[in-house]
This record gives sequence, C-alpha cells and structure tokens, in this order.
Amino acid sequence: MSKHSFPTYPVLLIDDEEEFLFSASLTLKSEGIENVLQCQDPRKVMDLLREQPVSVILLDMYMPHISGQDLLVEIMKEFPEIPVVVVTAVNEVETAVACMKEGAYEYIVKPITDERLVTTIRRAIRFSEMRSENLRLKRYLLSDELNHPEAFTAIITQNARMRATFKYIEAVAATFLPVLVTGETGTGKELIAKAIHELSGRSGELVAVNVGGVDDNMLSDTLFGHKKGAFTGAETDRSGLIEQAQGGTLFLDEIGDMSPDSQVKLLRLLQEGKYYPLGSDVPKKTDVRIIAATHQNLENMQNNAKFRRDLYFRLQAHHVHIPPLRDRKDDLPLLVYHFLEKAATSLKRKKPTPPRELFTLLGTYSFPGNIRELEGMIYDAVSLHKSGVLSMEAIREKVSQRSKTGIASTPGEVSLQHGLVQFSEKLPTMKDLENVLIEEALKRAHGNQTIAAEILGLSRRALNNRLKRAR
Repeated sequence: MSKHSFPTYPVLLIDDEEEFLFSASLTLKSEGIENVLQCQDPRKVMDLLREQPVSVILLDMYMPHISGQDLLVEIMKEFPEIPVVVVTAVNEVETAVACMKEGAYEYIVKPITDERLVTTIRRAIRFSEMRSENLRLKRYLLSDELNHPEAFTAIITQNARMRATFKYIEAVAATFLPVLVTGETGTGKELIAKAIHELSGRSGELVAVNVGGVDDNMLSDTLFGHKKGAFTGAETDRSGLIEQAQGGTLFLDEIGDMSPDSQVKLLRLLQEGKYYPLGSDVPKKTDVRIIAATHQNLENMQNNAKFRRDLYFRLQAHHVHIPPLRDRKDDLPLLVYHFLEKAATSLKRKKPTPPRELFTLLGTYSFPGNIRELEGMIYDAVSLHKSGVLSMEAIREKVSQRSKTGIASTPGEVSLQHGLVQFSEKLPTMKDLENVLIEEALKRAHGNQTIAAEILGLSRRALNNRLKRAR
C-alpha cells in the first residue's frame, strides 16, 4: 500500500513572495503538514484548482495582476467547499472582515508566528476533512452496496443495522481522523477496528493495546517508549507502540478506564501529532491513526468529571456504535451455525445438528455477554456433545441459571428488586397476572411450552396444569 502524506489533499500557499512561500512550507512540513503546494502567480490559481483538489488555501491579500480579495470571490464562487485562510497586514483588518463576509474561513495578521500558522492551518484541515466526509458519507449512504465486503468477513451478520454500520465504516475509514467504537462487552469492537484499519489503506500495522486500569507511568512507557536512564532499569532506549504503529493504526481498547494523566497525554498526541518518550525533551512526530474503544458511557463519565470533554470530542470525530446481540437476534441462526462449525473444528468433533427449538430458546435470552457469551455457550455444548442432534441441556441450564438471578445487568432485562414493574391504580388479581405472564412467555417461546415453562421458572407439568385451569 502507498504511504500517506498529510493531509490527503495538499495545502495551497498563494503569495507572490518566494521567501514567504519557502518559509511557510518549511514551517508546515516541520510540523507534520507535509503535503504542501506553492503558487506565486494568482492568475494560475483557478486552473490549478480545477486540476488538483486541495484541502486548504492560504491566500495573501496583495499580489500583482489579481488581488487576494478578488481571487477569493472567484474561489468561493467555484470552490465554496475549500476553506480559505486570508493573510493580511496589521492595518488591513477591515479588509479581512470583508473577506470573512465573502466566505473566508479565517484570517491571519502579518507578521505570522510559526505557532499561529500551524494552529490555523491544522484547524482548517480538520474543518475541510469533516465537511468532505459529511458530503461523502451522505452520498455513500444513499447507495445500497458495500464496496469492500471482504473487509467484514470476520463479522457474522445479516442485520440491517450492522450493514448500515459497515457502510459508514467504508465511508470514513480512509480519513486521518480518530474513530471511537462503542458497544457492550463482547459485541466485537476489535473486529470493527481491524476492518477500519484494513479499509484505511494505511501502510503501517494495526497495533492494539488495552489501556484499562494501567497506571500512567506504565502506559506512557508502553505507548511512548523511553530513553536510556529514564528510570531505574532503563538500560537501553526502547521504542513504544506508537512508533511501532507508525504509518498505521493504534487501537486503544477500554479507553474509558484511562487515568486522568494519561488522558492529557493522549489529548496532546491528537492535537499536535507529537509525543515525548520518557526521559526525553525532544518530541517525536507521528502520523498514527487512533481508534479507541469502550463499553462505558463516556458522556456520563464527562458529567462526573471522569473523562475529559475535550478528549471525548477529539476521539469521536467518527463514531461507530455496535448494537448488542439482543437487538440483532436475526443474527442468531448465522452465529450459531458459525460457532458450531468453529467449535467442531477446534475440538476435532463432528459438527452436530442444532435442534429447531434451540433458536427459540436463545431468542428468549438477553445475552448480557453478547456474542462472546453465545460463543462460549456453543463451545461448551459441543464439548459435551456425543453424536447426532446437539443436546440443549448445557445451554438450557445456562439460560435458566441466568434467568433465576432476577438481576437487571442489561437494559433488556427487568429487575423486580428495583421496582421496574409498574401497575395502574387498580392492582390486577393474581389470576390476571398469571394469565398475562403465561401468555407472554408462550409468545416469546413461539408456542413451545417447555421453553415457556423455563422462562417462568416452572416445570412443564406445572405450566400444563395452569393452562388447563385457564381454559
């Protein structure tokens, strides 16, 4: 794969002064903005833009042949999507304001400090990429086909929400912006990260690290590396995972458990594209793309001051949420057959045939552990399997044990202890309640009385007796 330069489309510098163009280009490239074009003749700008897409334009106001203000009007008329940063002199602020009204993104007053130049251009690049992605995403989601279905072969699904997620991933995978992947434990967040990396076209590797519960010093050493003598035992220089992922993707799992000090360092990395190895006062640049994942609600954590708001907004430039298995139960047959095949191969057994009522039983369960829990259930059942049709006993026992706890660990379950069952002012009779419960259990069990009895915590005979009384 080809190596990316940042940004994807170049920053175009327009100024008749060769010295300024050279200086500005050098400053931007030294800060990681390597894709830069220069133009000294404003008469050539429009033809250049028609031939070459650009991400940002830095435009000087006073040039021979065509003024910056007149050129801005032409650019905004034909290429209104390109952010234009206007360069003005101290006594030209009124002109700058007029340019803002014409559609300029920002203005910088000469003399320009390196920090101001880099900060403004970086902000304009982010704006340009976000606007481009929004337009591309809108166009793409109106189509119906995946361009690269092979990137998602490891994710077993036929669910419409998952397909929409794949389309979104295809649309945003190639950007430099971070991706936040959220979803409950066991939903397959790392598989999503692998798909994003594969589609990104990045030349480097995907490097994964679980940052949950790791103290700041250890995580800093893991990510940033260290110099010889940085601490006791640091006998040689060591590169961190960021350097190993150079040109590729760094996957940070369990980002919600990252310490406050580590959050600050990650924010700096995202803002500046730089980091400091432990024991070094010389920063290293990186073009690594960050994918972060968590099962926690980061918005709630912000409100409780446990997660930085500025870091959250940096990370979720693109946001992928994976629905829990209980919300995509149409995937159960596919997943069951896949795990039966996988378990049989792994355990060197003949693949068993699943009984029809297995899917009915699994359909009544909320799967707090999601796909990972389902896989464990199937492996356990196959390991106990003898021959012929798969015995449901092991799976039935796990579902029954979970149902008997009465604990609402997932949004799909009801907890009687927490008063989630609500009644009208007039309480129903015990007989009414019993009839309603039995009717609902049979509905969920698709008429299977054995499974309905298990849902209700009754024996098959006890349910049969109640059904007879109700007739």
